[in-house]
Amino acid sequence: MSTLKAIAYKTVKKGQMNPVFCANVSLLKGVENDVFGRPGKRQVTVMSLEQWQAACQEINADLDWLTRRANILIDNYQFSAADVGKHISIGNDVALLITGETDPCGKMEMAHSGLEKALLPHWRGGVTCKVVSEGLIQVDDQVSIT
Repeated sequence: MSTLKAIAYKTVKKGQMNPVFCANVSLLKGVENDVFGRPGKRQVTVMSLEQWQAACQEINADLDWLTRRANILIDNYQFSAADVGKHISIGNDVALLITGETDPCGKMEMAHSGLEKALLPHWRGGVTCKVVSEGLIQVDDQVSIT
């Protein structure tokens, strides 16, 4: 089983990521306070700790997960194309529908040389999701993907 390792949001486009211990996730706003949380296929972004570490190892860098600018970090899972259409359940109430891959962009290259390329293979950049069931999430919540 996977665990919710971290949560973050940004209040403005290109703004600083704000890590939090817990957050409300809603159908209308995604992760509470996140500028990109409006309804749609990219409402919430989720990434795997192991895939992030693999990308960092490839470029020989020890980067904070916030560098990736995702909303949610989980462990003990590796995303792939086979996950599109599956649900990520977090804690007792929240469910997210995986809608696609989070493609790394030029911001990753600006953050560290080689990072964009290191995130490209094997869905290392994480997944995009749509909220299907809202509630409160907090670090250490159990996560399942079905």
